[in-house]
Amino acid sequence: MTGSVRFDRAAEFYDQTRAISDEAMARTMELLSSELRGRGRVLEVGVGTGLLALPLHERRVDLVGVDISAPMLAKLVDKAGNRALFPLVLADATRLPFRDHAFGAAYLRWVLHLIPDWRAVVAEVVRVVRPGGVFLVNLGAYGGERDEIKDRFAELVGLKLDPIGIHWDDYGSLDAVLVELGARPRELRRVHEGGDDPLGLFLDGIRDNLYSWTWVVPEDDRLRAHEEVRRWAAERFGDLDAPRPYERATRWRAFDIP
Repeated sequence: MTGSVRFDRAAEFYDQTRAISDEAMARTMELLSSELRGRGRVLEVGVGTGLLALPLHERRVDLVGVDISAPMLAKLVDKAGNRALFPLVLADATRLPFRDHAFGAAYLRWVLHLIPDWRAVVAEVVRVVRPGGVFLVNLGAYGGERDEIKDRFAELVGLKLDPIGIHWDDYGSLDAVLVELGARPRELRRVHEGGDDPLGLFLDGIRDNLYSWTWVVPEDDRLRAHEEVRRWAAERFGDLDAPRPYERATRWRAFDIP
């Protein structure tokens, strides 16, 4: 995946940046497993550390995971207690090493924004899912105050930090490509996620270089910008260590393969 963002460096902290509450995870598992169970073997593209795959496996979804990062796959195996729970494949998502119609379904979460040629990934998934199968997609999103902080950080470092692939939450572009490939889009019920994490935690992630959009910034520039954006955020939002209630709705799109 030429030019794609690799997550080798993120294996030890990835779950920290992508985790959701136990309640939201339970609702996500109910939503995904209701779509995936009974379809035969299911492919997760960008399986990473198994944040979704491991609980889906516990719900008897027959899985194969593919990822381009060996350290991320190693972390998954470590989390599973070094047990071979389901096949894991080290491969490029733009050239999946599977025959046509090999799977009854596929899904991905927070992947396509990291890949310049995301359309090739989508086409490959449609190729390997058999007719009558389904492809589930969550593009991810920020939003609200955290978006403002990210934009201010980008302004301070003088870089455009938009995704190199599809933009977060751009389901219109995704629908257009999949419809052209013959798939039929379908909106699934949204999973509501809430919490009260202080904004200071999000800012700490900038300081500690946890987000893929901070990796392209030289360390000295990142740390200087972090100090400045922290001062700005305190003036803009108030106490950064105070609980900050938020709620957002996670979108999953289903694409039925005719």
